[in-house]
Amino acid sequence: MSPDPNRADRDKGAPATAESPRLEMRHIAKNFGGVRALRDVSLAAPAGEVHAVCGENGAGKSTLMKILAGAITEYEGEIRLDGRPVRFSGPRQAEDAGIRIIYQELNLVPQLTVADNIFLGREKTRGGRLGWLDERAMEVQSRRLFDRLGAAIAPRARVGDLRIGDQQMVEIAKALAFEAAIVIMDEPTSALSDSEVARLFRVIDDLRRGGTTVLYISHKMNEVFTLADRVTVLRDGQLVASAARNAITPDQVVRWMVGREIAALDYQKHPIGERAVLEVDGLSLLRPQGSGRPSLRDIRFAVHAGEVVGVAGLLGAGRTELLEAIYGASPTPPGGTIRLQGRPVRFHHPDDAIRAGIAMVTEDRKTLGLFDRMTVAENITLRRLPELTFGTGPLINPRAERRAVGWAIDQLAIRTAGGDVPVTSLSGGNQQKCILARWLLIEPRLLLLDEPTRGIDVGAKAEIYQLIRRLAGQGRAILMTSSELPELLAVADRILVLCEGRLTAEIPRAEATEEAIMHAATRFLDRTTAGEGPK
Repeated sequence: MSPDPNRADRDKGAPATAESPRLEMRHIAKNFGGVRALRDVSLAAPAGEVHAVCGENGAGKSTLMKILAGAITEYEGEIRLDGRPVRFSGPRQAEDAGIRIIYQELNLVPQLTVADNIFLGREKTRGGRLGWLDERAMEVQSRRLFDRLGAAIAPRARVGDLRIGDQQMVEIAKALAFEAAIVIMDEPTSALSDSEVARLFRVIDDLRRGGTTVLYISHKMNEVFTLADRVTVLRDGQLVASAARNAITPDQVVRWMVGREIAALDYQKHPIGERAVLEVDGLSLLRPQGSGRPSLRDIRFAVHAGEVVGVAGLLGAGRTELLEAIYGASPTPPGGTIRLQGRPVRFHHPDDAIRAGIAMVTEDRKTLGLFDRMTVAENITLRRLPELTFGTGPLINPRAERRAVGWAIDQLAIRTAGGDVPVTSLSGGNQQKCILARWLLIEPRLLLLDEPTRGIDVGAKAEIYQLIRRLAGQGRAILMTSSELPELLAVADRILVLCEGRLTAEIPRAEATEEAIMHAATRFLDRTTAGEGPK
């Protein structure tokens, strides 16, 4: 029998099992200024449980976890560990109590090595606490951690040189380096390949068997229902329901998260122009380290006005490299020919591509998309500033700026208190909409989208899918990568599949299935050595 979500208030604070829970969070509340982020939220978990915490962006999940991890110290309510009340003055005290957190937004120092990041603040030394750094010991233990995770990451590598998936593995290794009683994982798979996800799941099973409590935050229902013993759902800062995983269904969890049914995308085929907006002919790209293996090899395709072309492939197939090569953002110039509306073009810098009418939304929203010290309005209008001034002068016309921002907020349904609030105060989905709005204001001919819904909840994903189809209906050409095959099947008119930098299939929508895409995505893998594919 399915649980009644109206029982949530009666269930608050109840132990997850008959035994005394390892963790209890009782009646937690938190305000940020006049905004109520959490209201009377309670959660309990015993040792050895994987407890999923679900909710839309802005539901309060991360705030609740930051309170537990000591990153937020001012709040109402009580935390108990093994029956004893605790209140942390900072993250270090929480770590000393056996709590480790893996943040969704990477919390690494790019200038330091992998090993230095893992042991930052808890360095191993020789000759006592004031002795020399024992770099060898840290590197040896780091290597053991990556062996456990099945990740071939060099402890001496500089973190800033790693791809985002490997940086995510470093974050996970940081949490595993010390024997934690409670491990919090906030969207840990958002940048991982399928094989890396499978290895992480095995590690989580090991943690469960060893008695570690895992609090697992995810928007992905397949992960929740693969891993979790129990599921707790938050919405608008309040507890909606908490139930054993085997007593509920993914559809119920989604309804609790969003407070409504998520309608399936009603795919509408739009007229597609006869003349291509983008033509790529023989595109090749050498890896910057000069290994002799190309990142891209002899790629040929076209994108027409009104068409959404999806790009699929396993991690390392060359999806991001393809978009960067078109956008003028590759570290080395690509070979081959790129035509924009029939005219050959060669971009040496993204500014060249922007002036030609191309916009790109990058995969790494935090580092390459948002200006986190700016407001919503400043993030949206950044590329239109010359047109929003008084005449030819340097001063911004507030009325023109408000008009542009208001249009963007309305068109993209951005949930914000206004244009003057910090962009970091918005949920991940609304931050992504701000980035999309920035580019839509310049009215691009071609829109490049690299993992446009990474780290975004199910409700916001559905809105962005609808937006992509609407933009195609307005005649824009869209080239979009995604590691989620159902996403490409939901929005793309045609799907290109890459494997080891080569185009292995071009599949019309009517013939596209997950099986057909995966077959093409693994076409060359049995002929290559693991780890030798493009970055």
